Amino acid sequence: MELLRFLAFWCGTILFGNILLEQTEAYMMKLKRLCKFCDVRATSCTGKGSCKVECEITSICPHNDEVCVSIWRKKDDNITFDTVCHNPAQKLHGLLLDDYNNSKCEMKERKGMGSQFFICSCSEDECNEQVFFNPNMDSQVVAVILVSLVPLLIMTIVVITFFYCYRVYRQRQANSRRKKGDPHDFSDARAIIIDDEGSDSSSTLANNLNHNTELLPIELDVQVGKGRFAEVYKAKLKQGSSVSEEQGFETVAIKIFPCEEYASWKTEKEIFSDADLRHDNVLHFLTAEERSLQRQYWLITAYQPRGNLQEYLSHHIISWHDLWLIGSSLARGVAHLHSDHTPCGRHKVAIAHRDIKSSNILVKSDLTCCLCDFGLALRLDSNLSVDELANSGQVGTARYMAPEVLESRINLENIESFKQADVYSMALVLWEIISRCSAIGEVKEYEPPFGNLREHPCVESMKDSVLRDRGRPEIPNSWLNHTGIQMVCASIEECWDHDPEARLTAQCVAERFDDMDYLDKLSDRSDSEEKIPEEIFVVDEK
Repeated sequence: MELLRFLAFWCGTILFGNILLEQTEAYMMKLKRLCKFCDVRATSCTGKGSCKVECEITSICPHNDEVCVSIWRKKDDNITFDTVCHNPAQKLHGLLLDDYNNSKCEMKERKGMGSQFFICSCSEDECNEQVFFNPNMDSQVVAVILVSLVPLLIMTIVVITFFYCYRVYRQRQANSRRKKGDPHDFSDARAIIIDDEGSDSSSTLANNLNHNTELLPIELDVQVGKGRFAEVYKAKLKQGSSVSEEQGFETVAIKIFPCEEYASWKTEKEIFSDADLRHDNVLHFLTAEERSLQRQYWLITAYQPRGNLQEYLSHHIISWHDLWLIGSSLARGVAHLHSDHTPCGRHKVAIAHRDIKSSNILVKSDLTCCLCDFGLALRLDSNLSVDELANSGQVGTARYMAPEVLESRINLENIESFKQADVYSMALVLWEIISRCSAIGEVKEYEPPFGNLREHPCVESMKDSVLRDRGRPEIPNSWLNHTGIQMVCASIEECWDHDPEARLTAQCVAERFDDMDYLDKLSDRSDSEEKIPEEIFVVDEK
């Protein structure tokens, strides 16, 4: 029994050894390389980029240590490829192969071979079928570009650093002069003032001056308006600082908030401080100041001596040309607020005014207008949540509130809803403007929209008129005899539609006014009938 076990053991061992030997021989056979092997063949390869050697023969290299080789030669007009197996330990054409560990056959030029001569070697099966000329050229080009740009980059950094240091130096000099009472102290302040046509000179400089160490030298003149949150004054910004020097001044408007209305001041300041808000039809903002001694907060803006639109319409009958100027500039101002990009195409955050009415619109000297009073405005940031929008509350002036605002049913899921409410209010203002235009025929005394209601109607009264009765200000048939006014009235009716989604956008209204430009040029331009002096600046009924 023991003998049988011993014989079985040895038989098994011999059988296992034979199997192992066969597998080893098979493995050793696999180590032999498969290469393209065509000796010398003519080719159309130009020696640029990558080429195939156009060899249809694949050969098993005789020895395990041989690698695949391709040779490209050009002599006169004859171009050939030579593909072989070769042992890298031995020379080929007098050359030692030094790149055979590659997986790709990357051609290298060799000089002194009696012709243009490229050779490559690689150590994977049939890797010499596809050859690559100048494979590192891209990386070399990148390296050259980077090396060339480094001096330019260093120079740019030096120039930027120089200008930054120079600017800091000049700013410190200006601060030092102000502290010492330099007579040139207020020369820079002149740059921040604008005329009544709204030049955009330098509100940035105004902020720099104001927020460094000193308050601007302002002397209040007369109060020209009063609202729920603030009072508005005409004021003088002084120029010159020495006692002997006769002081000049520029006229500005100051909106003064008491300390308990800090939140309203802060809201309006933040809206105004957005550089993208700047527009010909938005009141030009200069700067904001905290007047600690007086326990007040100031907003300093351009002064518009013609006053607000409500007062202007109360004392003037306007021509069709005037109506076109005021109406088109109003639409452009609202469209700019609502737009999510600036006129030059840069992205901006859209803004809903939320209190558009004739007393929050100022008339400029050229009879265009600009929007003011952004105390209730809302930045329509796409990141605002529904809860944040809901917390903004039911705001505005009841007489000008859209139906959905009166009913507290504004769609908080869509920020366009706030723009649609602004468009409704704008339509009521356009109706006011038409009501005082000589082109409609007989012009009655000024009255606001829904003039049959009391002076300051409450929300409940407006609900009865606007929601229950679906009432809107009357558009008499006599208004439709003038082609231009007929077109404006058609836009008004679309803007105060009960369905917010059916209303026009402010941009669409602005474009319609642009289309009416030809009517304006055809009309006889007449001066407004003035009944009061132009030096008036009255703000809203808040």
